[in-house]
Amino acid sequence: MSARVSASGHDLTRLEPAERERLAAGLDPESRRVLLAHGTERPFCGGLLAEKGKGVYVCGLCALPLFRSETKFESGTGWPSFWRPFDPAHIAEVRDTSHGMIRVEIRCARCDGHLGHVFPDGPEPTGLRYCLNSAALRFVPEPD
Repeated sequence: MSARVSASGHDLTRLEPAERERLAAGLDPESRRVLLAHGTERPFCGGLLAEKGKGVYVCGLCALPLFRSETKFESGTGWPSFWRPFDPAHIAEVRDTSHGMIRVEIRCARCDGHLGHVFPDGPEPTGLRYCLNSAALRFVPEPD
């Protein structure tokens, strides 16, 4: 399998099933439920909702950079929200018709882990609200 590299220089080559399972073995039960079983954490309960530090939010499974702290905003929905991804190629969009709604699910482009959904009601300049599960992310603080 040849490597795919994003414009920001990150490897987007899909993980082999054995590598995905190896990484998944280290997940806590809630992260496993969200990332692998397409679950959703309860609103206002995620550990990253109140995170205000400078840094990067990465995939909780494969550590691909997904969102920068500068693009995080308070949406009032109870989940961490962002108006632009770190690199658009790092996010895969999938039509989601579950729960009697039509939405756009977002997944990690490298490991296919479920992250949340994107909605067209965010702030400018994009008008998008990437609504994420804290359990699907890890925050990597910017070095001082």
